[in-house]
Amino acid sequence: MELLTISDMAARSGVAQSALRFYEKEGLITSTRTSGNQRRYERHELRRIAFIRIAQQVGVSLEEIRSALAALPENRTPTKTDWARLSARWQRKLEERITMMERLRDQLTGCIGCGCLSLQRCSLINPHDELASRGEGPQMILNPPRE
Repeated sequence: MELLTISDMAARSGVAQSALRFYEKEGLITSTRTSGNQRRYERHELRRIAFIRIAQQVGVSLEEIRSALAALPENRTPTKTDWARLSARWQRKLEERITMMERLRDQLTGCIGCGCLSLQRCSLINPHDELASRGEGPQMILNPPRE
């Protein structure tokens, strides 16, 4: 079994050594130690790091990442089936995120473009601050009206 040093892992994964140490401290990846207390990583940890990086890019929290990775086997390289099971668990969450991001993209430009920047005074989207009755925050993004 080929073990990678922390510098090899950083170079191969594109993640700084400090981030690798952080991921390990958070329980997202694991390493073994040499007699000189140097970290060594199994090659399959590269897949976990790639997953962490991509998940963070789309705004997934470390807690959600940790939960997902906890479902993967620790004592062997995850199989395609293992990754497919993880993916299926995330499908709905990712779809919800995509929907939210699309709403934000589509509505934010229009609202900023009108120039008023006030959902309380907006005569187009929120006349008479009617959205206040639906709750706090950006209701048109969080809870849009059903069409």
